[in-house]
Amino acid sequence: MELRFTQEELAFRDEVRDFCETNLPKDIRTRQIKGQRMTKDDIVAWQRILNQKGWACPLWPVEYGGTGWDATRYFLYKEECFRAWAPEVLSMNINLVGPVICAFGTDKQKDFFLPKVRNLDFWFCQGFSEPSAGSDLASLKTRAVREGDYYIVNGQKLWTTGAHRSDWMFALVRTDPNAKKQRGISYILIDMKTPGIDVRPVITMDGNRHVNEVFLEDVKVPVENLIGQENKGWDYAKFLLGNERIGIARVGLTRARIELAKAQAQKVMVEGKALSEDPRFREKMALIEVELKALEMTNMMVVSAIKKQGGQGQD
Repeated sequence: MELRFTQEELAFRDEVRDFCETNLPKDIRTRQIKGQRMTKDDIVAWQRILNQKGWACPLWPVEYGGTGWDATRYFLYKEECFRAWAPEVLSMNINLVGPVICAFGTDKQKDFFLPKVRNLDFWFCQGFSEPSAGSDLASLKTRAVREGDYYIVNGQKLWTTGAHRSDWMFALVRTDPNAKKQRGISYILIDMKTPGIDVRPVITMDGNRHVNEVFLEDVKVPVENLIGQENKGWDYAKFLLGNERIGIARVGLTRARIELAKAQAQKVMVEGKALSEDPRFREKMALIEVELKALEMTNMMVVSAIKKQGGQGQD
């Protein structure tokens, strides 16, 4: 069943489209179109523009800066941002650690962290995977031993995206080695400037540095940086990982790329004719557009189902 938009929803779509066209910096849009990697400054700049508008963290509770949108409006918002070539928000902040703090943090933690998470004053990375704990995350070995008002953390995290430019890490650590694997894990926030943290690059096949290994040696983390209850971190991790569904197909971005490819094909000459007139090119483009339409309809069916259940979208 295809989702049909109301007039109010279409007006909202136009509002988002106009906002992106007016407020997305031209240099950022140009770099996106050229396929250049977004810098930290690019992502921070766009995030702060969204924050000023009140759109920085749509899925958070309204009292912490959320928008109160339903699944349809969130879907339209995501698609229009993709269509405009806007950078994606920092998922580590907005979709992962932010909602966990909203749901399980203390009032003090919420007051301190949430405004900074929302505005990217703090840039977070995720400290979950380890050399022996990837798909089997519950096998993690990084230990956190409480000594007075601190946890002393020792261990290694691997494939940590963006650790080299992060201010904080949200990490799973083992606080009870005698409990069952999932039972003895806690969720803590670690200041990356703390002595004892060594971030080393892992160069990927494209020759770039996206991910890292992070070594933690006698790292002192204040107990007040524990989120929720000790040894309940596995529950918070499951909550976090369930926070990413609607918009993951990136239909708007693919459509923008197709439009760009068509425009470029009109300029490329093959045997005296524009590539856009080549039957093989037209056939391949038509197949791509059919597949994209099928993906879009699937995504919209998910949105429709969530809307009927009265829920919000998840990224």
